[in-house]
Amino acid sequence: MSPPARQSVARNSEETGIHICTLYAWRKCWRLEGEVVPASHKDPEGWSAADKFTVVLETAGFNATELSAFCRERGLYPEQVERWRLASQDANEKLRAQDQREIKRLQKELRKKEKALAEAAALLLVTKNMQALWGEAEED
Repeated sequence: MSPPARQSVARNSEETGIHICTLYAWRKCWRLEGEVVPASHKDPEGWSAADKFTVVLETAGFNATELSAFCRERGLYPEQVERWRLASQDANEKLRAQDQREIKRLQKELRKKEKALAEAAALLLVTKNMQALWGEAEED
């Protein structure tokens, strides 16, 4: 199931005689442990974003020799891993920019509501003062 063989779970089940449910359970456990076990036998460019990101995380501290060995074991190319790393960084930058815009918008909305609340509080205070003044005036 894992690279570079990348056989489907069904095919592995047929070849090994291990029940398909058992293989799916094993694959799920491996994925939870952070292993790169793609959901299908697609070539690496067809892997899910999560699988690609797992590879990026695993190889983050590797030097060129370690990266090459990792890639050979999994049927990858170092250039692919580098592309995926750059794509992850770009995605983070886009999300960060989007978050900054959202924060700015929310801060503007908060200032507007704070002004409205202050105005309402001032009007309430004036109303109470006027009622108190008129109430005292009527008693005289």
